[in-house]
Order: sequence, then C-alpha cells, then structure tokens
Amino acid sequence: MPEEPLPTREISGYLKPEDALQVESAYRFSEAAHQGQFRISGDPYISHPLAVARILAEWRLDGQTLTAALLHDVMEDTAVTKEQLANLFGQPVADLVDGVSKLDRIEFQTQEDAQAENFRKMLLAMASDVRVILIKLADRLHNMRTLDAMYPAKRKRIARETLEIYAQIANRMGLNSIYQELEDLSFKHLYPYRYRVFSKAIKAARGNRREVVGKILDNIVQRLKEAGIEAQTTGREKHLYSIYRKMLEKKLSFSEVQDIYGFRVVVKDIPTCYYALGVLHGLYKPIPGKFKDYIALPKSNGYQSLHTSLFGPYGTPIEIQIRTTEMHKIAEAGVASHWLYKSSEANLSEMQRKTHQWLQSLLESLGESTDSVEFLEHLKVDLFPDEIYVFTPKGKILVLPKGATPVDFAYSVHTDIGSRCLSVRINGELKPLRTPLRNGDTVEILTAPYAKPNPAWLEYVITGKARTHIRHYLKTMQHEQSAMLGERLLNQAMVALKIPSESVDDAKWDRLLKSTGAKSRQDILTDIGLGRRLGIVVAKRLVNGEVASPEGKPAPLVIRGSEGMAVEFAKCCSPIPGDPILGFIKKGQGLIIHTHDCPVVRKSRVDPAKCLDVEWDSEITRQFDVSIRLEVRNQRGVLARVAAEIAEAGSNIENISMEGEGSYTTINFTLQVSNRMHLAQVMRALRRIPDVVKISRVKA
Repeated sequence: MPEEPLPTREISGYLKPEDALQVESAYRFSEAAHQGQFRISGDPYISHPLAVARILAEWRLDGQTLTAALLHDVMEDTAVTKEQLANLFGQPVADLVDGVSKLDRIEFQTQEDAQAENFRKMLLAMASDVRVILIKLADRLHNMRTLDAMYPAKRKRIARETLEIYAQIANRMGLNSIYQELEDLSFKHLYPYRYRVFSKAIKAARGNRREVVGKILDNIVQRLKEAGIEAQTTGREKHLYSIYRKMLEKKLSFSEVQDIYGFRVVVKDIPTCYYALGVLHGLYKPIPGKFKDYIALPKSNGYQSLHTSLFGPYGTPIEIQIRTTEMHKIAEAGVASHWLYKSSEANLSEMQRKTHQWLQSLLESLGESTDSVEFLEHLKVDLFPDEIYVFTPKGKILVLPKGATPVDFAYSVHTDIGSRCLSVRINGELKPLRTPLRNGDTVEILTAPYAKPNPAWLEYVITGKARTHIRHYLKTMQHEQSAMLGERLLNQAMVALKIPSESVDDAKWDRLLKSTGAKSRQDILTDIGLGRRLGIVVAKRLVNGEVASPEGKPAPLVIRGSEGMAVEFAKCCSPIPGDPILGFIKKGQGLIIHTHDCPVVRKSRVDPAKCLDVEWDSEITRQFDVSIRLEVRNQRGVLARVAAEIAEAGSNIENISMEGEGSYTTINFTLQVSNRMHLAQVMRALRRIPDVVKISRVKA
C-alpha cells in the first residue's frame, strides 16, 4: 500500500503556508507522473520519493528541498522535462532535481564509467547548491533501508558504493547519524553473516555490561553535579561497522574490543568543556595518548568535541566526548544545520567554509581530470576520514589525510608551490619529499623557478589535488614531446616516400583532419609520436595515397636523449650511447628504445611495421642508467673501495643492493654513465680492485 502523503503537521510547523502548498502540489504531480510504476518490492513507486521527503522533513529542510525530493525521479523515470519542472515549481527546484538525476540516458562503456560520470555531475551541482547532496543522501538512505528486495549481486554493488562514497560524503559533511546508519546498512548487505554474528554478540554484551555501564553513567553524572557543572550526559553504543573496522585494523577478536560503549557530555560553553574534562580525569585515570582536542583543532567537516579515553571500573576502558550544545547540533546535523539552527552563525559559517573548500578542491580535480574513473579514484582518496594536522612556518594549520607527504602539503598550500617544489624542511631538518608527515609537524617547502613536477611523486602522493596536478602536467608534457617526435617521424616517412615538404599545404592538412576526425594538426602529430598512428600512413593520406612505396630503407631516426617522455629507454636492457639500438612504437607510450641483443625483444613477436631503425646522436650530454653486477670477496671495507673507484671514474650510484653469504658477496649497482666508453672505463677501474672476482653488465 502507498504511504500517506506528507501530513500537514510534519511540515506546517516550520514551513511558510505557501511553501507547504508547493510541497503538497509536488506530491500530487509526482504521484500522477509515477502512476503505474512499482518498486522491485512491489510497492507503488511514489512510496520512495515520499520516504525521501519524510527524511528531509525530519532534518527540517526548506520547501524547495522537500519539493525537489518528491520530484527527484520524475526526470529520470518519466517523460517529464526540466523545463516543465521549472515552469511549474521554479528554476531552483528544477536545478536540484537535475543535479540528483542520474545520466541513464547516456551510454557508457562500463558500469565504473557511468558511476564516475554520475558523481562528476552530482558534485558540480552540489558545488552550486549543497542541498543536492542532502537529497541524494536521503535517497540513498531510503534505498539502503529497503535493499533486501534487490538481487544479491546488485545489493552488494550498491552497498559497496554506499560504503566507499556516500557514507564518507556524509561523514565529510558532518552528517554523523546518517554516516553511521549508511555504514551499518552497507555492512549488513556486504557481509550478512558477519553482521548477524556481530549483532548477536553486541546484544549479549549489552546484557552483560548493562550494570557496569549504568554504574559508570551514575558516577559521571554525580561527579559533574558535585563540581557544579550543568550537563546532559548519555551513554551510547558504538555502531557495528566502527567496531568491525577497529577489529580489522588492530587485529582483535570481538571479546578483546572493550570500549563498545561511550559516553557523551553536553555542556553550555567551551570553558565548561575543559572544566568537565578535568573533573572526569579526576574521576577515572586517563589512558596516555588517547586525548584529542577537536575544539582547538576542528575536523575538516567542522566537527568539534573533546575526546578522552579513561580506565573505568573493573579495568574497562571508556570513551567520553565532551561538547557544547551548538557543537552537538552541528555534530548530528552537519551542513543541514544551516537550515535547522540558523542562530549558531560562527560555528556554522566556519563549517560551511570548510565544506566549500573541500568542494572546490574536488572541482579542481574535476576540471583537470579528463578521465572520469581517475576522478572517482581522487574522490575516494579525499573522502578518507583519517586526518593529520600540520603547520606552515607562520603557524597556519593545514588538515591533510593520514599518510600525506610534503608534496601533498605543497599542493594544498598552492598549486604553484607544489609544481615548483624542490625540497622540504620538516621541523627544521631537511628531509626527503616522500617522508610521511605526522601530527604537529612544521613543514617548510623550498621552491625553485626551474623545478617541475616529477613522475616519481605519483608513487607516494595521496591527495586527489596533488595527483591531478602532477598527472595534468605530465600529460601536457607528454603530448608536447610526443608531437615533436611525431613531427620527426612524419618527416622521416615523407623523405622515404619522396614527398617534398612544400607540397603538403594547409588544404591537405584540413582534408586529413576532416577525414580522421582529429581536432588539430598537433593531435595527429601527437598520435604518431604515441604510436596510435603510423607516420608512413599519415604521409600517404596527406597526398591522397598517390605515392609509390618507399625504395630502400629510410634514414635512421636520430636519438638525442633529450626527447623527454616521448622516448622511453627500456628497463630490460638499459641502452646507452654506443650500444646498437632498435626502436619500437608502442601504442599509447611512444617510442621504446632497446639494444639489438635485448633478450626481451628476441622473445617477443614485434610487428615489423612498428619497428624503426634508430641511431644515437653523435653529441649527447645527458647521463643514462645502466646495471652492473660485481662478485667480491667478503672483506672489510670492500664496498667503500668499490664506491670510491666508481666516483673517481666520474659515475654516480643511483641504486645498490647486496646478496650472498660466506666468503663471497654479490653487489648489484645501478650507475649513471655518459656512454659505452664511460661504462668500460668504470669497469676497468673496478677490475683493478683485488677483491673484485667478477664483473658484468646486467641485461634481462
């Protein structure tokens, strides 16, 4: 049976009469639009938007939001258009409905692409009006409450998406009760057996510990009363998924998780919070290292409280949260409290500012990430709840995800600082850029005008903003360098086909662009450099194919070593100037250079059309990596002598590893050399060391 319409008393208590009328009108419109549609459970479809509106009415959201909630599926599931909604209910309502609607009418290659694109659209709408996500969270909450009707595979997919994305968005936005319910419901559908076992264990523990919990609560109330502190004190049970997560992280059994109960103390103002903390530390001993001051250092979602863990009676650890009434409202309602509690301006404005900053950082990722799935990866990282607090040299506090590095810090300060980052001082000491930051660190980034993002940074940065900017820079550089390589490959093909360069005019390029669908000449050249097109095919198409096949072999392509990311030197054989080399065009990567005798090339079947004749430039100044292996007698000081000879020969050690036992040790070096002659010079110097038994160059 369908649910009753929103009772007038539910909304008339806080909505203006005209807004209440619009909500009732929206209900009638939605009921008519969804007439004849049913949910998988068999209920009339109108029961779903009605339930979503009820959830939002509990949060005391405004009339436009309730109207949009009742209409949120009409654009997606019926023939109703955005223009119709705008005419009937106003443009703001139409925009809200459009922001919540999925992109089902667009075909995507994979479910992941569709999911990512939906989030992109939703977050764009959310940035202009945060009510979009409040409707979406209420929508998801009701869907999760009624998920039992779904097929098991779809149930698990929706539950995982909820756990990874929606629950974390609710957490980031300070919607604590929704966050916890979404996590528990996701847990129930992802791991139904574990959920049932945990539920029974919690009920049993609740009965066993009822007396202890009651005694602790009485003691807290009595001690606060004796100290003259007016407070609302409640006991609370931690939600199931948080207990399960704690067991996983700390590798505990359920019986070892003691603090499944916590206590909350709500007082009138901030000074009383700290006074109550002192009183409770006098009642029970605090557990060292388990105190967190989220009043002085609020979480990024605006959450504020004092957290302390104490040794309770019978050795039971207990967790206590102490906060003001305003903090409690914000902790429970998050950004929705903008509509619920309009009096608490200071805290709310700060919370909304932080929410806006977070949305803006997501939009930066959205703007620079061309790949929807890559954006979804950034979103999941930025939703990760664990945080650290670090300081700039001027004392400004920055909140970063746990595990963040100085490069993440640099990009969070400013994009230009991240891109020009050279080195870092942490607490006054020079440290590597990959050093994980810790709570309380003071971080000073040293920059240089010539510095630029390093591809190696992607191995350790964790924030979406840093990864997006680094990848954007690398893609831009790769495209520029690939276009330059593509131009050289095209010119080489034209010479082989005896096509004069002056014969290829703008008209021929325009005709080629039109026939291939490419946007510009630069795109064609980039595709050649990245191996997506063959230079000889492009050259023929430029002159309509009216050319003879090339006579003889074209001149070798000269490798200068300065081509950047467009040319890659294979790790399997590490070619250096002086080695005979071959070039292979690999789709999406560009030109890969191997030595003639590379074992990997011998084993693989290479398309002759993608094989290029290449040779080294006669004047190359850069250094190249090469691997050598030494077998040495296990004598004191031998490594120092080897390192000294390498340095004396003008080479640099990039990496070193050692293995072996007994009388002999094998040492593997990655060295930097100028060319084959330089390598020979280094190896001759090492052979002169008496304890070096054998030396060889390493190839895969």
